[in-house]
Amino acid sequence: MNEEIQRRLDREKLTLATINKRSVAFFLDEMIISILFYIIFANRFANAESMEVLIALINMLFLQVIILKVIYHTFFVWMYGATPGKMLLKIKIVSIEDFEKPNIMNAFIRAVVRIVSEMIFYLGFLWAFFDSVNQAWHDKAAKTVVINV
Repeated sequence: MNEEIQRRLDREKLTLATINKRSVAFFLDEMIISILFYIIFANRFANAESMEVLIALINMLFLQVIILKVIYHTFFVWMYGATPGKMLLKIKIVSIEDFEKPNIMNAFIRAVVRIVSEMIFYLGFLWAFFDSVNQAWHDKAAKTVVINV
């Protein structure tokens, strides 16, 4: 299957994004999500009397973080084919079927599997290092690849 994807990418003169670019985009998106999370819950954080209370509050908001990440990734991948971090690095996510941006369902599947991969010690992300077309678990589940723009 990967050979077929690579052959089709070559035919369309598309190149895969490097793992390094994807890693930097990941870091940028995580920073953006963290800032959004802080802005949304700033008033709760301001009322924390100690570090222990702050840590307990963050732990209580775990589900909200997951929901925020799923919404963020689903929206940007569906609407633009890239998250802000990927846009800054000039890479985008495309469907392996037609090399267009993923539909909303595939964007959602990709976002959810991405969260699962994070929870399992980022094993799904590490998978991309050993895959010939750099697909992480969330790419495989959503039938996408990440390419240079």
